[in-house]
Amino acid sequence: MSELRQRSEKFFPEELRLGTDSLKENCPLRQCLLENRGLVAYAEAWEWQRSLVAERIKDASLSDILLLLEHPPVYTLGTGANLDFLKFDPAKVSWEVLRVERGGEVTYHCPGQLIGYPILNLRHYQTDLHWYLRQLEEVLIEVLAVYGLKGDRLPGFTGVWLEGRKVAAIGIKVSRWITMHGFALNVSPDLTGFERIVPCGIVDKPVGSLAQFIPGITLEQVRKDVATAFAKVFQVQLR
Repeated sequence: MSELRQRSEKFFPEELRLGTDSLKENCPLRQCLLENRGLVAYAEAWEWQRSLVAERIKDASLSDILLLLEHPPVYTLGTGANLDFLKFDPAKVSWEVLRVERGGEVTYHCPGQLIGYPILNLRHYQTDLHWYLRQLEEVLIEVLAVYGLKGDRLPGFTGVWLEGRKVAAIGIKVSRWITMHGFALNVSPDLTGFERIVPCGIVDKPVGSLAQFIPGITLEQVRKDVATAFAKVFQVQLR
């Protein structure tokens, strides 16, 4: 699957740039392609990520990519996820349930949730997975701040909370310092699908969405804010 064939038909019309006042003079920003998609089946996006990672393992000179999209309803479990966190028997339901190579427990994806899959070569940033997870959290915290909302980190957990509700989940996989999987931000999804699981294995903290705090908020509106925050936090130029 070539990179050119995977270029999205829809891009933001302007390049997103981070101001260079905090960077060394004459130090160019790293280029990162922005793939802005709509609703994409999980299995299709999963295979797409794998292909992009394999290409970059073979050729480290290829550009980084940020994929922004949505998924139809699907439950996914990380490599070591505990099936006890499912409140149903996956063999007896019609819902799609997939075990994937990311870290973390079970989560739920559906329309209205903005999915971000950064395909980054961490050798150009920091070869530190804890740093990378905190950077992803920072992107989402900055997005919430755009709307006057204070996103929180909780000690011992990965993700972003808003007034005690988890609004963003994060799970990653890194191969030879090339990242895949990423984050899921609940903008305006139907949250009832989360009632069938113990989200991320956390029994005492509810899941929430931005729409609960800002009625009428749209995913397309937040999509642009996520791209802008990502460019700022990772100090890249999105194309």
